[in-house]
Amino acid sequence: MSQPQKIMVTGAAGLLGRAVSRLLHARGDAVIPVDREGGLRIGQMTVLEGDLRNVHRLHALARDGLDAVIHCGAFSGPMVARDDPVAMFDVNIGGTANMLELARIHGARRFVYCSSTSAYGDTPPGPVKEDVPMAPGSLYGASKVCGEQLVSAYAKQYGVDGVSLRLSWVYGPHRTTDCMIRRMLTDAMRGQPTRVPFGADFHRQYIHVDDAAAALLAALDAPLLRRRVYNITGGTRLTLGEVAEVVRRVMPDADIELERGPDPLDELQEQFDISAAATDLGFRPRHDIETGIRAYAQWLAETAAR
Repeated sequence: MSQPQKIMVTGAAGLLGRAVSRLLHARGDAVIPVDREGGLRIGQMTVLEGDLRNVHRLHALARDGLDAVIHCGAFSGPMVARDDPVAMFDVNIGGTANMLELARIHGARRFVYCSSTSAYGDTPPGPVKEDVPMAPGSLYGASKVCGEQLVSAYAKQYGVDGVSLRLSWVYGPHRTTDCMIRRMLTDAMRGQPTRVPFGADFHRQYIHVDDAAAALLAALDAPLLRRRVYNITGGTRLTLGEVAEVVRRVMPDADIELERGPDPLDELQEQFDISAAATDLGFRPRHDIETGIRAYAQWLAETAAR
């Protein structure tokens, strides 16, 4: 976009929201970075406190106008809040409804929603396109299906021009929730073995955080949305055993052993088709898995040395 925009980014203290906020600020947009816990510095910006369930606070933060919303704020995976399903409902579904209402009232021209490939559940044979029926296997996945439906309904009923991006497993600097890549790297840095009772033959589709952030900006900037939902992955589908081989190339001393079998907390998913995002949004992942893991390892090492 040629003109600076005023854009609210939720979940700005998290993995993806932080990366999105940096990109927007770097290109000159006026960013309103919001998170449940404020105070974090992102370059020259300070994250503002704003719980997704506190509508009065959210409206106060948008009182000077709003051009767009990038909604990254949520419980960020099926491994989070497993013992508190009501909180998952309130934050991921109720919080999304609150943000859509904020966009409607303040006249935002675009609403970009971070959905997840967890919305699919187990998939049929690939390549898996966006029109495959949803069959989520977790409350987290179900919350993302609900969020997508809210985005589509607000577009039809109220004209809020929204789009949902089904992101696969995001990895990279600042990831704090469970991540197999981070576990392998940090174990190697500490001289500890990594032993996992599954995964040698279990496939997962990773995307580097910078590619995921770039996809969100591409959806924000698209002059025309040809559809309401897009698959966004890093373009590869590797077994965790193959990921471990990449980690060993990056860190030759890594001692990693995985047994065969699926991750008991993840779905069985075939290759996702990302051609619609390439055609409509111009999105193409730039980080191959080895380049991404090398960069992640460097960041982890620098962080540990501080």
